[in-house]
Amino acid sequence: MSLPVKGAGRVSIAGLIATRPARRSRLIYRMRQHRGRKGERRGFSEADYAALFDAAHQQLGGPLVVVWDNLNTHTSAEMGRLIAARPWLTVFHPPAYAPELNPVEGVWAHMKKSLANLAIRTVDQLIAVVKNRLKRMQYRPALITGFTAKTGLDFRPP
Repeated sequence: MSLPVKGAGRVSIAGLIATRPARRSRLIYRMRQHRGRKGERRGFSEADYAALFDAAHQQLGGPLVVVWDNLNTHTSAEMGRLIAARPWLTVFHPPAYAPELNPVEGVWAHMKKSLANLAIRTVDQLIAVVKNRLKRMQYRPALITGFTAKTGLDFRPP
């Protein structure tokens, strides 16, 4: 997800919801700030996503199964190599245009709704508010579980 601040750059956020049987759901995310400099990448790179997966794997202490949309960075050959190099990582791509099957889409919708009436002037203000909103969600595991349940997918192991 990307949030622009007029004339000041943008903030990109990548996140995942981790579920495990008999454990509370967790939201894990990373942010990237873009100042709009020439040649600066505007979104997350394949290496950035791989670092997010590595951090989640380390925090959770187990294998990851990721339901991921079909963004070009997510499906690139480089991303395929990075995924293949991680035997503990399994990635499923839902059908195109099926955001209702991706639980983290609920996180972004919930956060955007909470930002609707704020007058944010700088990227630093935006980062502080977004971190605050995401931290609040992290401390509400029932909310995170609700985003997962809304997909209708069964996340229990076979």
